[in-house]
Amino acid sequence: MRKEIIAVLLSITLLTGTLTGCGKSTSDTAASAAGITESTEAKAWTEEAATEEEKTVKGESYLDGCYDYDPDFTRKENSEEYSEWEEKGYSSVMKEPVSTFSTDVDTASYSNLRRLIREGYSIDELPENAVRIEEMLNYFTYDYKEPEGSEPFGVTAKIGKCPWNEDAELVMLGLKTEDIDYEDAPASNLVFLLDVSGSMYADDKLPLLQEAFCLLADNLTEKDRVSIVTYAGDDTVVLEGVSGDKTRTIKKALMGLEAGGGTHGSKGIETAYALAEDNFIKGGNNRVILATDGDLNIGLTSEEELEELITEKKESGIFLSVLGFGTGNIKDNKMETLADKGNGNYAYIDSLREANKVLVEEMSATLLTICKDVKLQVEFNPAVVSEYRLIGYENRALNKEDFDDDTKDAGEIGAGHSVTALYEVILKEPLSGLSDEDINDLKYSDEYRKEQGKGSLESSATEKEWFTLSIRYKKPAENESSLLTYPIGFESYMENPDDDFRFAGAVAEFGLLASHSENPEDASVKNVKKILKSIDLDDEYKEEFLELVKEVE
Repeated sequence: MRKEIIAVLLSITLLTGTLTGCGKSTSDTAASAAGITESTEAKAWTEEAATEEEKTVKGESYLDGCYDYDPDFTRKENSEEYSEWEEKGYSSVMKEPVSTFSTDVDTASYSNLRRLIREGYSIDELPENAVRIEEMLNYFTYDYKEPEGSEPFGVTAKIGKCPWNEDAELVMLGLKTEDIDYEDAPASNLVFLLDVSGSMYADDKLPLLQEAFCLLADNLTEKDRVSIVTYAGDDTVVLEGVSGDKTRTIKKALMGLEAGGGTHGSKGIETAYALAEDNFIKGGNNRVILATDGDLNIGLTSEEELEELITEKKESGIFLSVLGFGTGNIKDNKMETLADKGNGNYAYIDSLREANKVLVEEMSATLLTICKDVKLQVEFNPAVVSEYRLIGYENRALNKEDFDDDTKDAGEIGAGHSVTALYEVILKEPLSGLSDEDINDLKYSDEYRKEQGKGSLESSATEKEWFTLSIRYKKPAENESSLLTYPIGFESYMENPDDDFRFAGAVAEFGLLASHSENPEDASVKNVKKILKSIDLDDEYKEEFLELVKEVE
């Protein structure tokens, strides 16, 4: 009977674990209850109790010493991967008068940042290279000019004081394409390439993926063709060339998917592109939509191998969209590479709400490319600007000569997309600190303006161009680019910046902190919050950004 009691008590010990620092350990308690504690153990127990009493006298509470845990533990380790890039910082106009980069309409970095903050990450804890400021800026919509005539873009330029650097001005450049109702868009040949490997088992992966694509299926029409390819250890063709109005058939195929096995993504890509070619719609929108956590572990798996594969496939005239899902092991680096080199865009889906934004609200922008290989080049006037830095776009930088090289790959823009770029600029001489309203109130306002006009600074800054914006782009089916140029000067300066300008500035300021910028100047979460609370946040996504800022304050 004695042995049976000991066995039961030891079993309880194994189930509940050992608690230390809160009286006697469970295993010791079991032995004592069985009447087998030796005198040395009793002595140790007495000494331990005395130590605990001494701690209590010194001010440590009972609960403080109840569990022995690692105070530095915050969350389980993950294996997420992000592409490496380096912040460039400021450039001298005299040494580098031209800034050249590829456009970017990806939004994945922002929605992933939102997920990380909601998981409890502080600003300082955010993974290195996880935050790309350009994707934060381009997540939101702004009131930009619409295209006029036959031009593909409406171009907006605004200049005002930089909110995080009192010695600099902030330049905001915006491109906007024409929004097209999906019903009026060309017919689409869509191939859903879906990762159903074992790593997709979690609720925020395959189940969310299925719901997201069901939302998309609800909005397709009879002119569309839909194919579904899944991949795990091998690839499977689930549907081939089904009419887009066969909603129940598409949804049934989606909801019947199950996760399991390895991740032979490269083989799935090969099959998806072959299906897209078989169902190719001449003059239509031919696109593969890849949905994955990016954790490819069979076949071609490195960024370099995937880049080579997808660069070859894009020559078929088939575009690629990439949708990232899940936490813990997402391979952001691989998904970004696939989208960039596959003439497509990349979004991260962290919720059904985000899926609705990307696949329903912004359906035409996500699925219908209207300009490809879009490059921007800004040439600064050294008579006005002495230094500048482009905020973000580090992994989109191009050499000056790449701008005129039509073989050089660049970004794609969809119908209704907007692109935002910000420059922090240091003028050769600072502008007057007085606004027109301040000057008008002066008794000697006329004399002030005369004196103001005598300085080389004022005459150059207000009368000369600050820089010229040049844009190169190609139509989706063409290989030769067209050029647009826009001179920008003091006419774009705002003494009292509008809400769009101030909001974009707040996003960039927060991005400098979140990306661990080496040049944050006076950026602070407190200032970001102050700006956001002073402007009209005219949609739910901007309001949500304020809530995220509050979470890390």
